Amino acid sequence: MVVWNEPYLVSPTFSSSADNIVVQSISFVNSYNSPSSKNPRVPAVAAMLSGDKCVFHKCGFSSVQDTLWDAAGRHYFKDCVIEGAVDFIFGNAQSLYEGSSIRFLGELLEPGIAGFITAQGRENPNDSNGFVFKNCNVYGKGTTYLGRPWRGFSRVLFYNCQFSNIIHPSGWDSWNFVGKEQLITYAEHGNNGPGSDTSKRVKWEKKLDDGTVSKFTSMSYINSDGWLQTMPTKYF
Repeated sequence: MVVWNEPYLVSPTFSSSADNIVVQSISFVNSYNSPSSKNPRVPAVAAMLSGDKCVFHKCGFSSVQDTLWDAAGRHYFKDCVIEGAVDFIFGNAQSLYEGSSIRFLGELLEPGIAGFITAQGRENPNDSNGFVFKNCNVYGKGTTYLGRPWRGFSRVLFYNCQFSNIIHPSGWDSWNFVGKEQLITYAEHGNNGPGSDTSKRVKWEKKLDDGTVSKFTSMSYINSDGWLQTMPTKYF
Protein backbone atom coordinates (compact mmCIF):
# COMPACT_ATOMS: atom_id res chain seq x y z
CA MET A 1 0.00 0.00 0.00
CA VAL A 2 1.22 3.47 -0.94
CA VAL A 3 -0.20 6.32 1.18
CA TRP A 4 0.10 10.10 0.81
CA ASN A 5 -1.84 12.91 2.45
CA GLU A 6 -1.64 16.10 0.41
CA PRO A 7 -4.62 17.65 -1.42
CA TYR A 8 -5.41 18.96 -4.89
CA LEU A 9 -4.46 17.72 -8.32
CA VAL A 10 -0.78 18.67 -8.13
CA SER A 11 0.11 16.16 -5.45
CA PRO A 12 -1.34 12.71 -6.15
CA THR A 13 -0.15 9.70 -4.21
CA PHE A 14 0.92 8.02 -7.46
CA SER A 15 1.51 9.53 -10.91
CA SER A 16 2.32 7.69 -14.11
CA SER A 17 2.78 9.13 -17.58
CA ALA A 18 4.61 6.08 -18.97
CA ASP A 19 3.21 3.90 -21.74
CA ASN A 20 3.03 0.10 -21.60
CA ILE A 21 2.87 -0.55 -17.87
CA VAL A 22 1.32 -3.29 -15.73
CA VAL A 23 0.57 -2.65 -12.06
CA GLN A 24 -0.63 -5.53 -9.93
CA SER A 25 -1.81 -5.89 -6.33
CA ILE A 26 -0.89 -2.39 -5.14
CA SER A 27 -3.24 0.01 -3.36
CA PHE A 28 -2.89 3.79 -3.66
CA VAL A 29 -4.41 5.90 -0.89
CA ASN A 30 -4.71 9.64 -0.40
CA SER A 31 -5.57 10.01 3.27
CA TYR A 32 -5.99 13.80 3.32
CA ASN A 33 -9.74 13.50 3.89
CA SER A 34 -9.74 10.40 6.03
CA PRO A 35 -12.29 10.55 8.88
CA SER A 36 -9.57 11.13 11.46
CA SER A 37 -7.90 14.00 9.57
CA LYS A 38 -10.60 16.65 10.15
CA ASN A 39 -9.35 18.42 7.01
CA PRO A 40 -11.87 20.27 4.81
CA ARG A 41 -13.07 18.14 1.90
CA VAL A 42 -11.11 19.06 -1.24
CA PRO A 43 -9.76 17.10 -4.22
CA ALA A 44 -7.13 14.63 -3.03
CA VAL A 45 -5.92 12.36 -5.83
CA ALA A 46 -4.75 8.83 -5.10
CA ALA A 47 -3.54 8.14 -8.66
CA MET A 48 -3.06 10.17 -11.85
CA LEU A 49 -2.66 8.14 -15.03
CA SER A 50 -1.81 9.75 -18.37
CA GLY A 51 0.19 7.09 -20.21
CA ASP A 52 -1.17 4.88 -22.98
CA LYS A 53 -1.60 1.08 -22.87
CA CYS A 54 -1.77 0.56 -19.11
CA VAL A 55 -3.13 -2.38 -17.09
CA PHE A 56 -4.11 -2.29 -13.42
CA HIS A 57 -4.92 -5.70 -11.95
CA LYS A 58 -6.22 -6.24 -8.43
CA CYS A 59 -5.23 -2.70 -7.45
CA GLY A 60 -6.92 -0.36 -5.00
CA PHE A 61 -7.56 3.38 -5.23
CA SER A 62 -8.91 5.22 -2.19
CA SER A 63 -9.73 8.83 -1.34
CA VAL A 64 -12.88 10.92 -0.92
CA GLN A 65 -12.90 13.46 -3.77
CA ASP A 66 -11.15 12.91 -7.14
CA THR A 67 -9.68 9.54 -6.15
CA LEU A 68 -8.66 8.25 -9.58
CA TRP A 69 -7.63 10.80 -12.19
CA ASP A 70 -7.89 8.62 -15.28
CA ALA A 71 -6.47 11.43 -17.34
CA ALA A 72 -5.53 10.12 -20.79
CA GLY A 73 -4.65 7.00 -22.73
CA ARG A 74 -6.13 3.52 -23.06
CA HIS A 75 -6.41 1.69 -19.75
CA TYR A 76 -7.70 -1.66 -18.52
CA PHE A 77 -8.72 -2.03 -14.88
CA LYS A 78 -9.38 -5.65 -13.91
CA ASP A 79 -10.61 -6.79 -10.47
CA CYS A 80 -9.76 -3.46 -8.85
CA VAL A 81 -11.35 -1.64 -5.91
CA ILE A 82 -12.01 2.08 -6.35
CA GLU A 83 -13.57 4.09 -3.55
CA GLY A 84 -14.55 7.67 -2.89
CA ALA A 85 -17.53 9.99 -2.71
CA VAL A 86 -17.26 12.92 -5.15
CA ASP A 87 -16.14 12.63 -8.80
CA PHE A 88 -13.94 9.78 -7.66
CA ILE A 89 -13.30 8.42 -11.16
CA PHE A 90 -12.63 11.34 -13.49
CA GLY A 91 -10.62 12.36 -16.55
CA ASN A 92 -10.35 11.95 -20.32
CA ALA A 93 -9.04 8.40 -20.66
CA GLN A 94 -10.46 5.61 -22.82
CA SER A 95 -10.89 2.96 -20.15
CA LEU A 96 -12.56 -0.36 -19.47
CA TYR A 97 -13.23 -1.20 -15.83
CA GLU A 98 -14.04 -4.90 -15.63
CA GLY A 99 -15.05 -7.03 -12.66
CA SER A 100 -14.15 -4.21 -10.30
CA SER A 101 -15.69 -2.96 -7.07
CA ILE A 102 -16.87 0.65 -7.03
CA ARG A 103 -17.41 1.62 -3.40
CA PHE A 104 -19.23 4.84 -2.57
CA LEU A 105 -18.19 6.40 0.75
CA GLY A 106 -21.29 8.48 1.32
CA GLU A 107 -20.82 8.36 5.07
CA LEU A 108 -17.93 10.82 4.62
CA LEU A 109 -20.17 13.50 3.07
CA GLU A 110 -22.30 16.05 4.85
CA PRO A 111 -25.79 14.78 5.77
CA GLY A 112 -28.21 14.99 2.85
CA ILE A 113 -25.47 15.46 0.24
CA ALA A 114 -25.39 13.09 -2.73
CA GLY A 115 -22.14 11.99 -4.32
CA PHE A 116 -20.94 11.38 -7.87
CA ILE A 117 -19.07 8.33 -9.08
CA THR A 118 -17.79 9.63 -12.42
CA ALA A 119 -16.84 12.98 -13.95
CA GLN A 120 -15.71 12.00 -17.43
CA GLY A 121 -14.06 14.68 -19.54
CA ARG A 122 -14.60 13.95 -23.24
CA GLU A 123 -14.27 17.33 -24.97
CA ASN A 124 -15.57 16.87 -28.53
CA PRO A 125 -17.63 14.35 -30.51
CA ASN A 126 -14.57 13.03 -32.35
CA ASP A 127 -12.77 11.97 -29.18
CA SER A 128 -12.69 8.19 -28.73
CA ASN A 129 -12.40 8.35 -24.95
CA GLY A 130 -14.96 7.34 -22.36
CA PHE A 131 -15.42 5.16 -19.28
CA VAL A 132 -17.00 1.71 -19.57
CA PHE A 133 -17.87 -0.26 -16.44
CA LYS A 134 -18.45 -3.94 -17.18
CA ASN A 135 -19.51 -6.59 -14.66
CA CYS A 136 -18.72 -4.26 -11.76
CA ASN A 137 -20.22 -4.14 -8.27
CA VAL A 138 -21.39 -0.66 -7.24
CA TYR A 139 -22.18 -0.37 -3.55
CA GLY A 140 -21.65 1.66 -0.37
CA LYS A 141 -23.56 3.96 1.96
CA GLY A 142 -25.66 7.03 1.21
CA THR A 143 -26.89 8.25 -2.18
CA THR A 144 -24.84 8.86 -5.31
CA TYR A 145 -25.31 9.74 -8.94
CA LEU A 146 -23.60 7.56 -11.52
CA GLY A 147 -21.92 10.63 -12.94
CA ARG A 148 -21.84 14.22 -14.07
CA PRO A 149 -19.98 15.76 -17.02
CA TRP A 150 -16.59 17.31 -16.45
CA ARG A 151 -16.59 18.34 -20.13
CA GLY A 152 -19.40 18.81 -22.60
CA PHE A 153 -19.23 15.50 -24.49
CA SER A 154 -18.81 13.26 -21.46
CA ARG A 155 -19.33 9.53 -22.13
CA VAL A 156 -19.97 6.75 -19.57
CA LEU A 157 -21.58 3.31 -19.84
CA PHE A 158 -22.46 0.92 -17.03
CA TYR A 159 -22.97 -2.59 -18.43
CA ASN A 160 -24.08 -5.75 -16.63
CA CYS A 161 -23.19 -4.24 -13.26
CA GLN A 162 -24.69 -4.91 -9.85
CA PHE A 163 -26.14 -1.77 -8.24
CA SER A 164 -27.03 -1.60 -4.57
CA ASN A 165 -29.71 0.84 -3.39
CA ILE A 166 -27.29 3.79 -3.27
CA ILE A 167 -28.05 5.04 -6.81
CA HIS A 168 -30.07 8.26 -7.01
CA PRO A 169 -33.30 7.62 -8.97
CA SER A 170 -32.29 10.25 -11.57
CA GLY A 171 -29.06 8.38 -12.22
CA TRP A 172 -27.16 11.30 -13.70
CA ASP A 173 -26.68 15.05 -13.25
CA SER A 174 -25.87 17.56 -16.01
CA TRP A 175 -23.86 19.85 -13.69
CA ASN A 176 -22.54 22.82 -15.72
CA PHE A 177 -24.14 21.65 -18.98
CA VAL A 178 -27.83 22.20 -18.35
CA GLY A 179 -29.51 22.66 -21.73
CA LYS A 180 -26.73 20.79 -23.55
CA GLU A 181 -27.55 17.31 -22.33
CA GLN A 182 -28.05 16.04 -25.90
CA LEU A 183 -24.26 16.15 -26.34
CA ILE A 184 -23.65 13.85 -23.36
CA THR A 185 -23.60 10.06 -23.69
CA TYR A 186 -24.62 8.46 -20.41
CA ALA A 187 -26.06 4.96 -20.66
CA GLU A 188 -26.93 1.83 -18.72
CA HIS A 189 -27.50 -1.64 -20.12
CA GLY A 190 -28.31 -4.96 -18.48
CA ASN A 191 -27.60 -3.92 -14.90
CA ASN A 192 -29.10 -5.64 -11.86
CA GLY A 193 -29.89 -4.94 -8.22
CA PRO A 194 -32.12 -2.46 -6.37
CA GLY A 195 -30.31 0.55 -7.82
CA SER A 196 -30.76 -0.54 -11.44
CA ASP A 197 -34.37 0.62 -11.85
CA THR A 198 -34.25 3.16 -14.70
CA SER A 199 -37.90 4.23 -14.59
CA LYS A 200 -37.06 7.58 -12.97
CA ARG A 201 -33.81 8.28 -14.77
CA VAL A 202 -33.20 11.63 -16.49
CA LYS A 203 -34.94 11.77 -19.85
CA TRP A 204 -31.68 12.53 -21.63
CA GLU A 205 -30.02 9.25 -20.67
CA LYS A 206 -29.05 7.50 -23.92
CA LYS A 207 -30.66 4.22 -24.99
CA LEU A 208 -27.92 2.42 -26.88
CA ASP A 209 -28.71 -0.35 -29.34
CA ASP A 210 -27.11 -3.77 -28.94
CA GLY A 211 -24.50 -3.11 -31.62
CA THR A 212 -23.30 0.07 -29.95
CA VAL A 213 -23.22 -1.62 -26.54
CA SER A 214 -21.16 -4.46 -28.01
CA LYS A 215 -18.72 -1.96 -29.52
CA PHE A 216 -18.04 -0.29 -26.19
CA THR A 217 -18.00 -3.40 -23.99
CA SER A 218 -15.75 -5.61 -26.12
CA MET A 219 -11.99 -5.61 -25.56
CA SER A 220 -11.56 -3.97 -28.96
CA TYR A 221 -12.77 -0.68 -27.49
CA ILE A 222 -9.38 -0.28 -25.82
CA ASN A 223 -7.42 -2.96 -27.71
CA SER A 224 -8.06 -2.42 -31.42
CA ASP A 225 -4.33 -2.65 -32.20
CA GLY A 226 -3.73 -5.70 -29.99
CA TRP A 227 -1.51 -4.04 -27.40
CA LEU A 228 -2.93 -6.10 -24.52
CA GLN A 229 -1.57 -9.29 -26.07
CA THR A 230 1.96 -7.87 -25.83
CA MET A 231 1.80 -7.26 -22.08
CA PRO A 232 3.81 -9.60 -19.83
CA THR A 233 0.76 -11.03 -18.04
CA LYS A 234 -2.55 -12.01 -19.60
CA TYR A 235 -5.77 -10.82 -17.98
CA PHE A 236 -8.46 -11.83 -20.45
